[in-house]
Amino acid sequence: MKKTGIFYGSTTGTTKDVAYEIAKTLGVAEADVHNVAETAPSAVADYDVLIFGASTWGAGDLQEDMDTFIDGVQALDLRGKEVAVFGCGDESMSDTFCNSVGEMYHRLHPTHAEFIGRFYNDGYEYKHSDSDFKGLVLGLCIDNVNRPDETPARIKEWCDELKKEIC
Repeated sequence: MKKTGIFYGSTTGTTKDVAYEIAKTLGVAEADVHNVAETAPSAVADYDVLIFGASTWGAGDLQEDMDTFIDGVQALDLRGKEVAVFGCGDESMSDTFCNSVGEMYHRLHPTHAEFIGRFYNDGYEYKHSDSDFKGLVLGLCIDNVNRPDETPARIKEWCDELKKEIC
């Protein structure tokens, strides 16, 4: 498998836990899992595959540390790198559920990276999400508030799909 780095922004620890579970499922070393609050954006250069994860806050906003980190990553040319995104949210916030996934995707799109890891939100009920594109979600969405029992299976299924996509 290509060298993979996981970069997460976490305020309450939920996204951190999901990041480490993804790493375990993909066989990514803990040393390659990075808290963006303590990591320079230039660290992404060390990897072929980048996985970004953050939660959605307030009125659908990207988690603060990831917001700042993405500002730096946007200035980079990620041509030749594969990027996947995941987010944590609360489906009861039905107008902004996992908006972070969509925001990371859209803000990173101009970097020329190849995006992988689109997924389905089967089982979730919400009115709107910036992560949704014609029924297909731009990455993995996790709701540990209302559906924590589904998290392990969602992570496994998403990681199984990522393994197929990583060239």
